[in-house]
Amino acid sequence: MAKNKLTTGKVQSIISNLLIVEADGPVSQNEICYINLSGVKLMAEVIKINGNNAYVQVFESTRGLKIGNSVEFTGHMLEVTLGPGILSKNFDGLQNDLDKMEGVFLKRGDYTNPLEDDKLWEFKPLAKAGDKVAAGDWIGEVKENWIHHKTMVPFKFTGSFTIKSIVSEGKYTINDTIAVLSNEKNEDIPVAMAQKWPVRIPIRNYKSKPRPFKLMETGVRTMDILNPIVEGGTGFIPGPFGSGKTVLQHALAKQAEADLIVVAACGERANEVVEIFKEYPELDDPRTGRKLMERTTIIANTSNMPVAAREASVYTAMTISEYYRAMGLKVLLLADSTSRWAQALREMSNRMEELPGPDAFPMDLSAIISSFYARAGYVYLNNGKTGSVTFIGTVSPAGGNLKEPVTESTKKAARCFYGLSQQRADSKRYPAIDPIDSYSKYLEYTEFKEYINKNFSSDWIENVLYTKNILLRGKEAYEQINILGDDGVPINYHLNFWKSEVIDFVILQQDAFDEVDASTPIERQKYMLKSIINICKNDYKFDSFEEVNPYFKKIINFYKQMNYSEFQSDKFNGFKKELNATIEERKIA
Repeated sequence: MAKNKLTTGKVQSIISNLLIVEADGPVSQNEICYINLSGVKLMAEVIKINGNNAYVQVFESTRGLKIGNSVEFTGHMLEVTLGPGILSKNFDGLQNDLDKMEGVFLKRGDYTNPLEDDKLWEFKPLAKAGDKVAAGDWIGEVKENWIHHKTMVPFKFTGSFTIKSIVSEGKYTINDTIAVLSNEKNEDIPVAMAQKWPVRIPIRNYKSKPRPFKLMETGVRTMDILNPIVEGGTGFIPGPFGSGKTVLQHALAKQAEADLIVVAACGERANEVVEIFKEYPELDDPRTGRKLMERTTIIANTSNMPVAAREASVYTAMTISEYYRAMGLKVLLLADSTSRWAQALREMSNRMEELPGPDAFPMDLSAIISSFYARAGYVYLNNGKTGSVTFIGTVSPAGGNLKEPVTESTKKAARCFYGLSQQRADSKRYPAIDPIDSYSKYLEYTEFKEYINKNFSSDWIENVLYTKNILLRGKEAYEQINILGDDGVPINYHLNFWKSEVIDFVILQQDAFDEVDASTPIERQKYMLKSIINICKNDYKFDSFEEVNPYFKKIINFYKQMNYSEFQSDKFNGFKKELNATIEERKIA
């Protein structure tokens, strides 16, 4: 909301980090304000307006605040600075550069510049004087690590513009004027490499077209084969403590088919956030041969920030992801864990005395989660290029209860559900994704089926469904064997169980620490799936159930050795030859 004079106000009430401020002028929803505490300015955000009273959540500790403290409204929403220099950075939820801050505990009111104002970037123009442009169009680029970072017409611009002038190739700072645009009123508007954008409003600089459904390869077999996610798709990973959410996210960050990784550590335990800061700079990037951190940005909540104010981090991370998507890049956004975000919403909702929903979460929790997940997607840019944001969040339900409101609400929004099983984690079956309960709704889309039939094989979906059916029959057989005993069921029950075990050990389980098995290319996955299905479709001759166990364990061992061998290498083919000979021993022609 435009204002000629900035609004001020006085604190009327303090409820932890929720303040009620009486304003002396107009105030906008989600507007940023600063509370004056003895010369230290504390950032806050307007979350509700009632007459002259503005309810604001403070992003700092409110200790020492008193009734009557002065407040100054800024006239703009919570926003991020977008420009070269975001990659390889560690930000907090307000986009403060954590590496620039001093001390173990961050000082209240200490806000840093997220980018480097004095750094020179080698700018190369992509447009020329006289070109017609609109918001989001590329007018130049700089080299940021290994990517070509595009300088775009600011997203807040509306209508069409003509480039009046643009600088020649050379070195400039992010705040230097690199182009002058002329609008329809012949007004000159300077443009720099850096721009600002409010985090709660999606960046929309793309055309509405039917989207393709392309498989996003993750290298994780149980995801790519059984429950695939598409480029620009959404998924989430719920699971109890210790079930492997963090390890799985590390694997996705290293192996997934994405140009850039954005990690939102939006509320996990401090030790896990520290691990992210320590481990990501050390992770090798298999795509570039360099360090993974060179194409990664980390957004982490700090312990100084009140729990109720920590929801800002997920919006900051999504906005940065959308920014790079507008450059035609594939971005993978990983959030750990959105449960803390939902708890922040619950805490603030309770303080504002809103009508509570299940487990005291806000009544509109599903709508909030859905609107956020909807910001991911595959887009067509104005120049015909494409970009995408693929979002995979984790949920940490209390006690591993997957029926709690956050998990249930996220199920309605995300297309892929990767439920982690405590039983699989306890038995060291990594990844602990439950093959029975997990699902991918993309398998039901006609467009995705057409894509699979064209790029993989016409029987791929059929094979996936067959595999899931074998796993389900194996689970049922296991339960019967447990109840009736090994000799209390027909041999067919043992066969069903061990066929499902072959799928489990060979396809579902993966060694994240092995150089070969850590990531499986899709061509190898196709080969292994077809081989396993042939095993499952065969009929075998056994005289007693005691012969079934050692036979299939032998088959599993050969397959595991193949998984640890380079695809189609002499070693791989040697194990395959032994495997085929073993199969023929019991196979019924």
